[in-house]
Amino acid sequence: MNHVQSPSVNPWPIFGIASLATFLVSIDSTILYAAFNNIASSFPQANPVSISWVMNAYTIVYATTLIPAGGIADKFGRKRVFMYGVGLFVLASFLCGIAPNIYILIAARVLQALGAALLGPSSLALILDAFPHSKRTQAISAWGAVGALAAAIGPASGSLIIDSMGWEWAFFINIPVGVYCLLRGGKALHELANSHTHVRFDAVGMGLIILSVSLLTTCIIEIKSGQLSLSHILLMISLGLTGLLAFILWCRNTADPLIDLGLFNNRTYRFVNMAAFLFSITFATMFFSFFFFMTNIWHYSLPMAGLAITPGPLMVIPVAIISGKIASRLGHKNILIYGCLLFAFSAVWYLMIPGLDPNYLVDWLPGQLMTGAAIGMVMPALSAAAVHDLPKKDYAMGSAINQAIRQMGTVIGVAITVALLVHPFLQLGDFHTLYQLQIGLVLAAALLVTQVDTKPKPERL
Repeated sequence: MNHVQSPSVNPWPIFGIASLATFLVSIDSTILYAAFNNIASSFPQANPVSISWVMNAYTIVYATTLIPAGGIADKFGRKRVFMYGVGLFVLASFLCGIAPNIYILIAARVLQALGAALLGPSSLALILDAFPHSKRTQAISAWGAVGALAAAIGPASGSLIIDSMGWEWAFFINIPVGVYCLLRGGKALHELANSHTHVRFDAVGMGLIILSVSLLTTCIIEIKSGQLSLSHILLMISLGLTGLLAFILWCRNTADPLIDLGLFNNRTYRFVNMAAFLFSITFATMFFSFFFFMTNIWHYSLPMAGLAITPGPLMVIPVAIISGKIASRLGHKNILIYGCLLFAFSAVWYLMIPGLDPNYLVDWLPGQLMTGAAIGMVMPALSAAAVHDLPKKDYAMGSAINQAIRQMGTVIGVAITVALLVHPFLQLGDFHTLYQLQIGLVLAAALLVTQVDTKPKPERL
């Protein structure tokens, strides 16, 4: 083990740099939800499936490369991998902004995903290494709150930038922030590496999961488009599910699988990841559908829609911090259960209250505040609970798997939203279908998190 960091080192500058890079990735995702229609307008030859792959190609590659990236960070140095990840993300952001067609844009997004995957697990591992065990729950909650801040300012600032300067600037704004992280990180971050860590670079496993998820998400989008016959859709679904089964069998029987299924022997880790998958689907459909509702049903301008979504994410930040303090004393289970139930109630609100006539303060804002509070309770708690009982050597790997599962949920959520809402005659009933789905998914997640046990154990004398 090569560990040069002293316990006396102030962890907060490390937290600041690592969190800022996480902010960079988070804000990029939230802005792209608002940029969907603008990108579609710039590439009129592209259909909704192609446009959706600007988001989904990134998310799928990000999710599948997170796992080897975690091992790479552990083996070759978390600082080194973090710095390479930030540099690659910045370069890819520039290439996205200058992309001349949808195919180059998708390819640049794949490159951007590789950079994000390198910096994601290494940034959290740097934070976990910097803080003593007693402070890690609060640090992770604060780390999650940074992502929430990106969600808060991303839609409003991003929508304004996109509306006035073009979707390209959704990528160009990453460059100065990334350069700052590189300059500060070179001085402030400390290296931690373990040359004995075994990197899980499983090309077969990565290929199976990418193929399977790609087939399933394409099927979801195409079901309502009518461009594929029922027999073709059923064939693709069968192949996708078969690929998932093959992936699980491969991970069980190969010597060096992409995912160490042994981590799922931990009951809390197993149920947290199942709940995270369902909640991520729900979150993606909620966030993405907001822009469709505001611009198509209430006919808000894009900057107005971005401003209208801001109060919800702003709720996430204080709630996440308070929830983290409570969880450090009492565990995460109740926080997760009540957060899921609150999210379900907010979806019921959206289902029952807003109509065709705009009435933001009375009809929409209460649901926004409930949703924001629920996300502040659930999202950081899922991250913290996932790594709570893992040994230190598995922090990066365990966190990477958790993040990958959440990203897969996001892919499914985006596909569902595109399938239900991307058509020329959008009606209120289309959103009602989505809200009903959200209620079912988040209640299922609430049931799963009842099995979480992270309550602090009394210290032995």
